[in-house]
Amino acid sequence: MLALNLVRRQNVTIISRQWKSGTEQYEMWNRLVMRFIFAVCALSVCIPVFADQARAQQISNNVAVFAGLDKITARITSFEVRIDETVQFGALQVTPRVCYTRPPTEPPFTSAFVEVEEVLLNDELKRIFTGWMFGSSPGLHAVEHPVFDVWLTNCKTVSGEADSASE
Repeated sequence: MLALNLVRRQNVTIISRQWKSGTEQYEMWNRLVMRFIFAVCALSVCIPVFADQARAQQISNNVAVFAGLDKITARITSFEVRIDETVQFGALQVTPRVCYTRPPTEPPFTSAFVEVEEVLLNDELKRIFTGWMFGSSPGLHAVEHPVFDVWLTNCKTVSGEADSASE
């Protein structure tokens, strides 16, 4: 293997070429591989520590804001539902269980775990959706019903005193 040696003499750099023996090549590659392994091990210890710090905090909210489309009248209605309470939109009953957002300093991300039931003609309830809805991707996990569509638009926190005063 050809190696370049740098020699400094009187502020002049001289580059000389030498051929290294097989043993020297082996030692050089061995040192290089050991440095690489050490670097990988050091990163594998550091990355989980920094990853925990990089995760954005979730803000738990007490009100989920939905939009509903009535396909018969072609009207979109926005409605708010408190966590663990049920609101009826057309023939659908919407119950959010949790609703999370991120702090204003982070990229927006709104998610909610929602249960949606359909009220049948004989007044029985049929569960048609249980799962997570995401405000940034309304088409990903929206409720698609033959007559009504429902999707999450936002989450917010409303104080109990202000809410009871408005009723």
